[in-house]
Amino acid sequence: VQLVESGGGLVQTGGSLRLACVASGFTFSSYAMRWYRQAPGRERELVATIASSGTSTYYTDSVKGRFTISRDNGLNTVYLQMNSLKPEDTAVYYCNTQLIYRNYWGQGTQVTVSS
Repeated sequence: VQLVESGGGLVQTGGSLRLACVASGFTFSSYAMRWYRQAPGRERELVATIASSGTSTYYTDSVKGRFTISRDNGLNTVYLQMNSLKPEDTAVYYCNTQLIYRNYWGQGTQVTVSS
């Protein structure tokens, strides 16, 4: 299993970024996908989840209305569109999936929002 994130960077408050995670090594269309983030000195937190079919999503309260998770099962890719970014969104963002009770993680992509 391999998860490779991209799309992070430095953006000003109010800006937008689109993260992508390309998956391989498993049947992507059969599994839910998640985005987590971890800020310095803080626990890793779940940001958003999307069901295998893409028809169901979940967002943590702090990103509702600003972030959108989506997936393209034909491209084995999950996305996180992040709008109206705030300094508190600064973190390393990780792509995640769980297969047979084991968690798999990407290497992470840094998102920095300047005030």
